[in-house]
Amino acid sequence: MNLVRAELERLSARRFVQLMLVLLVLAFAVTAATTLAGSHKPSVSELNSARAQAAEARQSMEARHQECLARQDGTIQPDPDDYFSTDCSEIDPIRQDRLPIAADFLPGVFSFAEQAESLLYFLIAFLVLFGFLVGASYIGADLNSGGVVNLLLWRPRRMTVLATKLGTLLGTVLVLALLASLAYLATFWVIGQTAGLPGRLNSDFWSSLGAVHGRGLVLVLLASTLGFAIATLGRHTSAALGAFAAYAVLWELGARLVLEIVDARKSDLFMLSSHIGAWLNGEARFYDEQLCRGSTDYPYCEGFYTVTWLPALLVLLAITGGLTAAAFAVFRRRDLI
Repeated sequence: MNLVRAELERLSARRFVQLMLVLLVLAFAVTAATTLAGSHKPSVSELNSARAQAAEARQSMEARHQECLARQDGTIQPDPDDYFSTDCSEIDPIRQDRLPIAADFLPGVFSFAEQAESLLYFLIAFLVLFGFLVGASYIGADLNSGGVVNLLLWRPRRMTVLATKLGTLLGTVLVLALLASLAYLATFWVIGQTAGLPGRLNSDFWSSLGAVHGRGLVLVLLASTLGFAIATLGRHTSAALGAFAAYAVLWELGARLVLEIVDARKSDLFMLSSHIGAWLNGEARFYDEQLCRGSTDYPYCEGFYTVTWLPALLVLLAITGGLTAAAFAVFRRRDLI
């Protein structure tokens, strides 16, 4: 009997995996039903009013930019009670990530183009949790119940067995994530077509959505591997759950508070959540008031610094790879009985 096929059967037969799949479907159904119930197809008058408001908002942005330029040129005297940025390019409408559009002024109307990315983040968060829990329970239950020992009697090669288990887990999670993403986005696209607005579905939109989805899939696979590795090291599913809870409470909350008290410089760099956000979004900006202390730009120093996706990915790969390598090394020499 093929080892991969045997592992697929074991994975699909686990009740916890089946329960997580049911919860996944329920979460999708509730989200879709809530969106559908809270949206409606806008009338012609609603669309015309929203377009007029969007045009007025864009004109206001342009007027404020021109006023900023006039203040810099000395054409008009600045009002001390009205704040303007020293760099007018910051409020230049052309340089903004997005300008006001009609969908911004249509409350109660679902716009697929405007809300698909935020919905995709919700899907990725659920799939990350799904992958971590399934990965931990898959190997943890087998180690705790003696299933791995029985498997090694049939195939007495520890590294091959553990690698096959990890590969089967990652392949299954990847297929499920792809199918879930397709069904999820297709459902909301239909809602946008029938009970809302599709929005501008141009090449920029699809490339941006595809980039987020691709980074999300990588994060799901890393989370699955991490849950698998920690449970292997701890020989139990609860080891992964305990490690996750301990990290969240002791480090993300406790250590963050301590770092703020001692005024640590760029303390967000020490948090795994910061690197996850930077990877998923392409980059992340953080504020640190210490960056402005002693700065020649004071009081105009903004105190922001940026973490890009590449360093964030390297940190995530280093942590996941290190724990996985440790799990394989321990599994190779451990007494499993």
